[in-house]
Amino acid sequence: MKKEITTLVIILFITAGIAGCTHSESQDALITIDVTASYPEKELILQDFLDVEYIPLETIDEFITQGVVMAIGNKFILVKNRSHDGNLFVFDRNTGKALRKINRLGKGPEEYTHITHIVLEEENNEIFINSMTTKKILVYDLSGTFKRSFNHTEGARYTNVCNYDKDNLICYNELVTYKDGENRGSESFHLIVSKQDGSITRDIFIPFDIIKAPLIEEGGGTVVTSVPPIIPYHDNWLLVETSSDTVYSYISKENKLTPFLVKTSTANPEILLTMGTVTEKYYFLTTMKKVFDFSTGRGFPITELMYDRQENTVFKSAVLNNDYLRKQKVEMNSNPVNKEIAAFQTIDAYRLVEAYKKDELKGKLKEIASEMNDGSNPVIMVMKYKK
Repeated sequence: MKKEITTLVIILFITAGIAGCTHSESQDALITIDVTASYPEKELILQDFLDVEYIPLETIDEFITQGVVMAIGNKFILVKNRSHDGNLFVFDRNTGKALRKINRLGKGPEEYTHITHIVLEEENNEIFINSMTTKKILVYDLSGTFKRSFNHTEGARYTNVCNYDKDNLICYNELVTYKDGENRGSESFHLIVSKQDGSITRDIFIPFDIIKAPLIEEGGGTVVTSVPPIIPYHDNWLLVETSSDTVYSYISKENKLTPFLVKTSTANPEILLTMGTVTEKYYFLTTMKKVFDFSTGRGFPITELMYDRQENTVFKSAVLNNDYLRKQKVEMNSNPVNKEIAAFQTIDAYRLVEAYKKDELKGKLKEIASEMNDGSNPVIMVMKYKK
């Protein structure tokens, strides 16, 4: 596909008198998040603002899985194990019934060496597997038959790959991470590429000067963490670049990049920010402090925040699942899937069985847990936007 020459429109908001986190009455006002501030905690009940669907994955001998969700469509759920065994399990989205297992692990031209990300294209019966270690994207049908493959663009390595439209993927080149402290030049790291041959359809240029990567080096040691750079936002996208203090909304149809929110500048240590689920009332955010203790192997501490649009205020977020009688926190910063699915979470069988024995569950979740044992496949909790 021939590369498209475009002019990217950047709308800049001029803000004055913003301190901490404020929001004018205009829907277009730019929100500022003070990532160094301490915020009070606010509890929310998940079911008050999202609809919840539980999908117990069928447990049979050939389909034992740890349930790492790679893709959720209208018909199918694709999951893999935490180990790199190459297994990809296909389950029915509505019933959780085990349908088939795919494994094309290997070093051949039609095989993947690693499953980094998966894009599920149900309309064309295709799955796109990003094999980051070999810098390739391999395309199979839902029976595991190889169809085609293409390389990451020269000089790039994609860590994140999402379904942009019927013809293209949207990808992030994570090699920027290893240029920490350098001038960025004219290179773009968010790319739209062809699903047919991997050619670049469009660059999305996020403005910044110096690269600030989630990477720390000390005494010959290097540690890198992941900050999700591409977040589905209904029919559009939220784009995060750790080198920029601004999170941008990218409007696909108009090829327009608009500031969505901005964080206060930080240094020594840097505090990075990324987005989670965005609903009509709440924006869920995660901050990450750029520190690491090489002696203990611990670092990059995170804080989960939530911007309340009605109160124009930031809180530490605590979202609770109302299907537990005791407080059970829900992770709201797993990336949204599409305009239907706001978030998802895997619930291990042994945790559900334990809660059931203690009579801590109710409703549909209690009913599901009553038929499980410690060796059962997990339950996928799908959180959907209310209609």
